[in-house]
Amino acid sequence: MEDLCTVSGLDPLWDWNLTWYTSQPDLTQCFQHTVLVWSPCVYLWTCSPLYLLYLQLRPHRGFIPLSKLCCSKTLLGLSLASFGLLEMFYFLVKKNEETQNHLLILMGPLIRSLTLVLAVVIIQVERMKGCRSSVLLFLFWTLLVLCSLVPLKVDIEQIIYQGFLSDAVRFVAFFICFFLQLIELVLSCFSDHRTVSEKHTYIQVTNTHLRKGNTPTPILVVRGYRCPLQAADLWPLRDQDSSLQIMMDLEKCKQLKEPVGSGPLWSCGSAAMTEKTYLLRKNSKGQDYSLLLLRTLGRTFGLYFLCGTLCLLLHDAFMFAVPQVLSLLLGFMRDKNAEMWKGFLFASLLFLLSCLQSVLHHQYMFHCFTVGMRLKTAVMGLVYRKCLLISSAARQQCTLGEIINLVSADTQKLMDFVVYFNCIWVTPIEITLCFYFLWQLLGPPALAGIAAVVLIFPLNGFIAKVRSRLQEVQMNFMDGRIKLMNEILSGVKILKFYAWEEAFLRRVGVLRDGELHALKKSQILYSVSLASFNSSSFLIALSVFGVYVLTDERNVLDAQKIFVSVALINILKTPLSQLPFAMSTTMQAIVSLRRLVKFLHQDELKPDNVERLPHSTDGDCVVIEGGSFSWTSDGLPCLQGINMKVKTGLLVAVVGNVGSGKSSLLSAMLGEMERRSGFVSIKGSVAYIPQQAWIQNASLKDNILFGGERKESWYHRVLEACALLQDLDILPAGDSTEIGEKGLNLSGGQKQRVSLARAVYRKSDVYLLDDPLSAVDAHVGQHIFERVIGPRGLLKDKTRVLVTHGLSFLSKADLVLVMEQGQISEMGSYMELMDRKGAFAKFIHTFNGNQRRESSTPRDKSKTVNLTAMLGYCDMSSASVQVMKAVNQDLDTEDAGKLTEADKAHTGRVKLQMYREYFRTVGLTFIMTIIFLCAFQQAASLAYNYWLSLWADEQPINGTQSDHELKLSVFAALGFTQGMAMFGTTLAIALGGIVASHHLHAGLLLSVLHSPMSFFEVTPSGNLLNRFSKEIDAIDCMIPDGLKMMLGYLFKLLEVCIILLLATPFTALVLLPLTCVYIFIQSFYVASSCQLRRLEAVSRSPIYSHFNETMQGTNVIRAFGEQRRFVLQADRRIDNNQEAYFPRFVATRWLAVNLEFLGNLLVLAAAILSVRGRNELTPGIVGLAVSHSLQVTGILSWIVRSWTDVENNIVSVERVKEYDNTPKEAVWTLEGSLLPAAWPTSGNIQFEDYGLQYRKGLDWALNNISIDIQDREKVGIVGRTGAGKSSLALGIFRILEAAKGQISIDGINIAQIGLHDLRSRITIIPQDPVLFSGSLRMNLDPFDTCSDEDLWKALELAHLSSFVLALPQKLNHQCCEGGENLSLGQRQLLCLARALLRKTRILVLDEATAAVDLKTDQLIQSTIRAQFDDCTVLTIAHRLNTIMDYTRIIVMDHGTIAEMDSPSQLIRLQGKFYQMCLEAGLV
Repeated sequence: MEDLCTVSGLDPLWDWNLTWYTSQPDLTQCFQHTVLVWSPCVYLWTCSPLYLLYLQLRPHRGFIPLSKLCCSKTLLGLSLASFGLLEMFYFLVKKNEETQNHLLILMGPLIRSLTLVLAVVIIQVERMKGCRSSVLLFLFWTLLVLCSLVPLKVDIEQIIYQGFLSDAVRFVAFFICFFLQLIELVLSCFSDHRTVSEKHTYIQVTNTHLRKGNTPTPILVVRGYRCPLQAADLWPLRDQDSSLQIMMDLEKCKQLKEPVGSGPLWSCGSAAMTEKTYLLRKNSKGQDYSLLLLRTLGRTFGLYFLCGTLCLLLHDAFMFAVPQVLSLLLGFMRDKNAEMWKGFLFASLLFLLSCLQSVLHHQYMFHCFTVGMRLKTAVMGLVYRKCLLISSAARQQCTLGEIINLVSADTQKLMDFVVYFNCIWVTPIEITLCFYFLWQLLGPPALAGIAAVVLIFPLNGFIAKVRSRLQEVQMNFMDGRIKLMNEILSGVKILKFYAWEEAFLRRVGVLRDGELHALKKSQILYSVSLASFNSSSFLIALSVFGVYVLTDERNVLDAQKIFVSVALINILKTPLSQLPFAMSTTMQAIVSLRRLVKFLHQDELKPDNVERLPHSTDGDCVVIEGGSFSWTSDGLPCLQGINMKVKTGLLVAVVGNVGSGKSSLLSAMLGEMERRSGFVSIKGSVAYIPQQAWIQNASLKDNILFGGERKESWYHRVLEACALLQDLDILPAGDSTEIGEKGLNLSGGQKQRVSLARAVYRKSDVYLLDDPLSAVDAHVGQHIFERVIGPRGLLKDKTRVLVTHGLSFLSKADLVLVMEQGQISEMGSYMELMDRKGAFAKFIHTFNGNQRRESSTPRDKSKTVNLTAMLGYCDMSSASVQVMKAVNQDLDTEDAGKLTEADKAHTGRVKLQMYREYFRTVGLTFIMTIIFLCAFQQAASLAYNYWLSLWADEQPINGTQSDHELKLSVFAALGFTQGMAMFGTTLAIALGGIVASHHLHAGLLLSVLHSPMSFFEVTPSGNLLNRFSKEIDAIDCMIPDGLKMMLGYLFKLLEVCIILLLATPFTALVLLPLTCVYIFIQSFYVASSCQLRRLEAVSRSPIYSHFNETMQGTNVIRAFGEQRRFVLQADRRIDNNQEAYFPRFVATRWLAVNLEFLGNLLVLAAAILSVRGRNELTPGIVGLAVSHSLQVTGILSWIVRSWTDVENNIVSVERVKEYDNTPKEAVWTLEGSLLPAAWPTSGNIQFEDYGLQYRKGLDWALNNISIDIQDREKVGIVGRTGAGKSSLALGIFRILEAAKGQISIDGINIAQIGLHDLRSRITIIPQDPVLFSGSLRMNLDPFDTCSDEDLWKALELAHLSSFVLALPQKLNHQCCEGGENLSLGQRQLLCLARALLRKTRILVLDEATAAVDLKTDQLIQSTIRAQFDDCTVLTIAHRLNTIMDYTRIIVMDHGTIAEMDSPSQLIRLQGKFYQMCLEAGLV
């Protein structure tokens, strides 16, 4: 290049005398016309081939329509290219002679013009390839502008000294070009429109106009400041961040094993969706599953993460350049003859390097958070897809609580790991570089600092190991707590009926105490870790300076050595202080990864359990040959020797006692059981109706259509056949009415009919019906059998396998299977089995007397219609109807039928009240201790830093300094004091946080359990589980961690400001406006940030609800083959959550870059003021001021981060406290109550002009009820839907409070006693038998007040003793979540055993024998008659034959008593009761 310049007749390329050793520095002409012109061009021509190749190879994302932004960039690029050609033409025309001498000058514009044309081409290629912004072109325009600054300076000087007219045309052309380049640079900072692609198949097109897709971050933040952000304000998720794209990318990585079948479940790409997925399996080499999963995730997200890592490495390079520039600045301060411009240059370099550090650091953080977000999506997607595949045995091990924790707490730990991962390997490199530069500065004594580092690492390694074990313990307790909370929320009605809240409060409390105990131990160790790492910079400085001055008395510590060393050690402080976080998060991530892998590695349903064949009209439709089935691969077979063949179109009835294996047989046909031997095949599609109906939290219509297309005539026929038409008249919005979670606002019979309608609507080939008629009245059951299941029903041409306890249907079946102890004992048509005179025939003869009239004559069609029209037996409880009406009376028509309330986001900044609430629970003692220790710690830090400056300014005498021991002793004392104060501060904050967390969780739990039933009907369980998992986890860990960092850095900032003001008082002129701008930007940001945090939290609840719902209905979803639709629904919910998360961290980066720029201005101010006052200031003070000002950028970054974390996580406190103000029940127990211990002694119940309303101003649910029920009286309560039967029971238990009148029991008004005093003294056997996970003993007696003898006696009377005796652990047998390892009949018998144990004087029965066979039903009825003979019994009856021997019958109608007398008398009257009996075939 030097030769080229010489040949062209220009000055040399570089001249030190012109550039450095001068009072007016400049660059040579040759350098200006070659290096400055060619550098951007060489960069673009070198990088563009690789970039264009990358665009060609990456997946096509659609094209971007031509926008104003793209047109502007293109036009400006072409304008600049044409200006280059004009410049070349100008040289040729005007300066012909000069041009011949200087060909280099002519080449510049030509090369630049060609490069600009290339830039325009790249702009258009990017548009066609769907690239919305370009780093390549941004860097090109930046380089172009920077390289034009020197010519700009030269031209300005020329205008000043020679006048504008000396070369006016060139000046104008240059200024226009420079201005256009500047505009191009600004435009390249903005991204273009979204691509025209159809990736997000589930995003509704109608909503796209609401989305502000191109809103830049500042505008979003300003909008959030002006008015609270709504979901519609957020940016749509980028294609590459969507669940669909991420799961497709994961699918491409073959590290997860090949799919076992035709197509993966998770891609949702193909229409033919199967139940197959990639699953982590141990390969032949025995490779670790965790490594396998990590490698897969690494291959999927690794490249993008590496781009971020490159930014980190560049950031570190600039970070190590800063101390070198500081050394030059301090050298300049010592050399009084140095040119002033050099000082300003060094000051500007410090500013520039700090700015570059900020930009690169936040670019790295952006990449980390993006990868974290994608990782979260991937983990949630994997877990959800696994939920749809997991086997029944594995489901018993993996509780819902564990799954909720996997997608909340564990994904958060993995996201944190992404941020800190690079610290693990970058920290050793940074430490090595630091010591290398220290060696250069101080020589061998620098190595003494390694000793301090070596001491710290083993200690923290040990701490990390112990904390890892403690975290596993903590997470196990947390899993148990969330699992128990889910069960409490599912069975809250039972808790209230039995007054068991306090027992379950204790159970949750034990788990919570275990969790917090582990957390406390972990936090104490963490405080030791933090204190040791934060003291590391002091220990290194002490050891290095100590060895340096004590080894040789001629070693003098001057300002340059001390403060450059301190700057290097401060660099070391960042990696060393982050290392405990990195080790902590790595340790937590390993635990979470193990938990995730353990879940993903659970057994799946084997696709070959059942062979699915295409439908055919002839031959056998269902075949089982030599079938032996079990629930687990290693357990005992539940079904053995099963041989059956069912021809297409037959109706098969399956009968047998409770626990004989009827439901298991259907599960075997579905492939839900492990096939140990034999062969199973089914031809055609399958529909399944489970014994306990699974209902979605959706409209009635959506529950029936179940993803199918609505065909009006068929839909109407299905509703009519399933006796659902009458319900539509009752429901507020007809079939658009929302059904609560688990069908909360439907009765058992109604849920079962909706479940049946869903299956019938599907028009499948094979129907597996698991006792769907048990929950409905006999006459409704008869109607459904005739219109749906029977020989003339809608399904008459389908293959039907019906499990039933109803003898009346058996004669209509083509084939009857009799199950006994897991085997088919008899099989044949009804008449064949009767002719054999075997066990089945005897059973029929025994019970036929009771059932003869019911099954004697098939009713004609008109009669059935008449029945439905007359009675409308939808058996929806009046309670739920009235609640719906109460909720809907003020709503618009489009909102009518809405039941559940979506999780709502508060608006505006977090109220000061929330902080007060949090700190009040922490306690004044803790707060005062924390503030004192923080101040004391920072005072010690300030003192030892000031001590260093005094040491640096001491002038050496005869080349030596004195009193080294004293200086080192004071320095050591101040440093150790700071370390101890640091430990005290972090420990106090951690323990205070645990105290606050304990109180807040206890308050939330009490608040929820004190809420009335109406609260649970309108609040989805996902909302509550979200608070008990994610929000409590944030209060446990995130708030204390954020406070530790925020307080530490705030006090550190205060220390820096004091030092700067002491050194250069004029800094105050800069500090004050910068503080105002800081607060202004911060206030803008926090409003938006909090709202985004709330939106993110609110959008998380539907994910949990959906997971919950899916886990409960997995077998139904699988049977109907609807996995793909549910996966898409889950993906949509996850993406909605990420749409709120993404702007939040982008806004955080935006704020940090802005605020760090202010911090960098402070560095510039401190450096320039030090340069200006170099004659008055000592090098020691300047070193202290500048080295501390250099920390401001980092301090501000961490203040922003920690402040944001605290402000965002205090939202968790707000959300936890939200339920404090919801309506509550009456008190559980009244203090000083004079209620007799044996009350009620007789069981007399009096209703005196009793009235009940669901809300003030609504119609009466019950009105003018006056009854006197005598002790030992047996009363049956009957009536049509909405008549008020259930309301009577709810009134007695005070689930709803009286609006007028009163209920007295034994002469005591029940409204004047505590709820637990009332509910614990009366008993109900509910329709839905609810069990909780735990032992049988706990389920019978949660307060542990009964002896074993009492328990066994109750089990014997409930006909369960033989079953429990056969169990290995007997009374300690563990029930699964919801009691899934017991049959429905066994669960119902356990509820009877509970009632027998309580032995209260009043018993309420709500269709308590629906799920048991006739033999067991007869035994239960006889037990109730014998054991509760001396009790008052109220039965809400569905089977009228069970109450025909009662003393009195109450017929309810529209909330009033229509008829009341003995059954025989009411039949003689021939009123409403007579009509019911007539329809039931009882008269």
